[in-house]
Order: sequence, then structure tokens, then C-alpha cells
Amino acid sequence: MKKLLYLFLSVTILAAACKKSDPALPDNTLNFTAASQGIASADASIDITLNLGRATDVAVPVVVNLTGAGVAYGTEFTTTPAATNNQLNLTVPAGASSVTFKLTKKEGVFLNGTESVTFDVASAGSPVVVGSTKTLKLSFSSIVSTGSALTLEGGTGGSAAVNSVYVDLSANAQSSVLRTSWDLGFYNGDDFRVILNNTAVASTVMVDKTDINAVTANDVTLANLELGFGKGSFSTFDDVNGDLTKTAIAGVSATDANNKVYVINRVGGSGSTAAAADLIKIRVLRATNGYTLQYAKLNETTFKTLTVTKNTARNFNYINFDSGAAVAVEPAKDRWDIVWTYSIYYTGTTPYAFSDLVFTNYLNNTQVAEVLTSSVTYAAYGEANIATTNFAAGRNTIGSNWRATTGTVGVKTDRFYVVKDAAGNVYKLKFVSFTTQDGGVRGYPKIEYALVKKA
Repeated sequence: MKKLLYLFLSVTILAAACKKSDPALPDNTLNFTAASQGIASADASIDITLNLGRATDVAVPVVVNLTGAGVAYGTEFTTTPAATNNQLNLTVPAGASSVTFKLTKKEGVFLNGTESVTFDVASAGSPVVVGSTKTLKLSFSSIVSTGSALTLEGGTGGSAAVNSVYVDLSANAQSSVLRTSWDLGFYNGDDFRVILNNTAVASTVMVDKTDINAVTANDVTLANLELGFGKGSFSTFDDVNGDLTKTAIAGVSATDANNKVYVINRVGGSGSTAAAADLIKIRVLRATNGYTLQYAKLNETTFKTLTVTKNTARNFNYINFDSGAAVAVEPAKDRWDIVWTYSIYYTGTTPYAFSDLVFTNYLNNTQVAEVLTSSVTYAAYGEANIATTNFAAGRNTIGSNWRATTGTVGVKTDRFYVVKDAAGNVYKLKFVSFTTQDGGVRGYPKIEYALVKKA
């Protein structure tokens, strides 16, 4: 009995000692995404985000003061939620790691671009601590950032974070979009192409019929739609390098009789598919300056129709089958440089769903180069290095190359990237963290970038 008592006491003391030796978590700080942002003259509104270092267990009240320079609240702009006496009262919900508010310009007001609003965090409730980026200056014109640090808002889900995050380096801006919020993207360029949602690991097969109402589950082998866990064919999803001649759905022909029916599994990656009754069948035709989409559930005998008009301000127009309407996904094509996301990808010759992929806005001529620190360090890289930097015009220059998920898991510190945006601004970009092994949080990667040369 005494031996059991001694054993119990020993375990208790050891557990207490281990608990005391566990390092304390760092302060959970609240910061603006960046210290400066701009709202372009063509934009009616802008979302502004405050981020925590990690999700909070309790709701956190936040008070933000605002001061206009050349503009007054209620006259030239408003906010959502509304401010009272130039003060915003916000709340970071329990379980969340950010809070966003919107600034909206009043209609019919002339602005010359020199105006600005400064937002300053006056207080944040316990246990949150106000961080060093507590002040944001919002200019009523586009800016060219000299550099910043961003925590990308991938959202919940860890290695399968729920959001894709689009980043505009020159504007210090990021835009988070739920990966499963869209189903098809319609190309706005000269060609007529339709993309699947690779970030939802969607898959499709063609049926050799043109009458969508005549297509049923009997026309499809469900196993051909499976993706993930060693299953799947590259022909069932879009080229990961962004080659629009290699979309899973063939180019939309000007001859209607050439446009076949396709069956789509909307969300995959687990090596299985949805039930046949939940699969979607589609047929796409050309329309005046756009597309006509016919769609229905696989066993339905009548279809719905949606017209999608091309918009040259964007790479793609996106739609969602559930709402039967357009949805906002990518920002305008001149408003982003890279996107961080989860997506179907590959390992060797096998389709594989990957997290933490970074793709380039190649369709709007953004270019990227990978630079190894053995040739020049991030700190030392400057304008003189640009001439010998080999920029690539493709989508997949960064891809998964920036991080290691086996061995020493974390950001690869032997490389960084140089981004030349469509306007000609050149930034150097490095990844700081993305997982607990390198001091980060999965789903919330941290990046730093600095302007090397202004266009």
C-alpha cells in the first residue's frame, strides 16, 4: 500500500513539475493587417481587418477611434458597424481570430485623393493585448506599399483551412474567400473556357450526349470521379499549372452540337464521391459576349439556365449551383498578386490534395522568381539584383516549394521570392511561419515583403 502511495505521489510531483516547466503562451496581440491601405477611386467600399495572434476563447470587445483628414464621418464616408462620436465598438467573437469592419464612401461626393482616415485601437478586452500595428492610415487613393507583414486569414480547418486568401502586395491587402463558395469559373479572356473548383477538389467526367435532360446516373461510373488517397485521374480536374488549354471541361465551341454534358462531383479529396443524386450535370454554350449554363442534379429531368457575361476587369466570373447566381471570389485582376490555398495537386504521378499552396496571378502578367539565399540573402537583395533575376510567367512558381511538411516541418529558410506585379512594382517576399513547428499556426501563415523597385 505504501509503495502505491509513493508511486502516486511521485507521479503527481512529476506532473506538477512538467506543468510548471511548460512555456507560457505569448501574448495574444491584436493588430491591423497593415499600417497603411488605400481605397481606389473606383471602389465604393473597403473591408478593414484586425487580427489576433491566435483564436480567442472568449468574446473580446475592441474600441477603435477614427480621425478624418479632409473627410468627415457621415458626410464623405460611413462605416459598418456605425461609429458613434468617431468611435467604433467591435467584438472579436469567441473562437475567432479576427474582426472586420467596412468603410463605405458616400455617393456623389468628389474626392481628390489626398484625403485619409486614421483608425487607432483605443482598447481591447482581456486577455488580448493591443499590438504594435495598432494604427491604420486609410488613403482615399491607391497606394504603393513599401512593404509590410501579413498574417493570412486561412480560417479554421488547420491543414485543410476553409479559405483561399488573395494578396495584393502593393495595397497591403488580403481577401479571404470560402473555398467551397463557388463551383465554376468562366474565363473572361478571348477564349471560352470553364474551370472547376480545384480548391474544393471537384472532379468531372464527360457524357457523350448533348441533351442534358437525357443524362442520368446510368451514364456515369462514380468511381471515375474519385480523387484523393491514391485515386483519381488528372483528366478529371484542371491543369494545376493553369494551362487553359488543359481544362477538364473542353473549350466551349461556337457550334452548339459540339458541347457535351459533364457530370461534376463538387467536393472531393477523400477518395469517394457524393451520392449520385447529389451530383450535378451541366452543359455550357456560347452566348453573346459570354456563356449560357444549363445545370441540374444528375437525376433531374429539367434543367435551370444561367447567363454569364464576360467582364474584362476580372480573370473569371464565378457561379454557385446552390444559389444559381454569380458569387464574388477573385478580386479584380489588377487587385491581387498571389493566392494561398488548399487544392488538388500532385505527388509524383498521383493526384493529391495539398495544403498551403501558393499560386501566381499569371493571367494578369504577375511574374515570380525563386531566389536561394546561397546566391543572395533576403536582406541584401536590392534593385541591382533585379537584372539577373529570372522571373517566370507561370502560375506555379511558388507552389509548395516554400515549405517542408516532412522531416523538419516548417518554412524553408534557404529561399525567398521576388514578385513583379502587373504594374511593374517589384517586391521581395519571404514566408515566416505556417505551423507550430516553426512558431506559427496552421491555416494562418505569416509573410513579410518589401518594395525593391517602384514601377
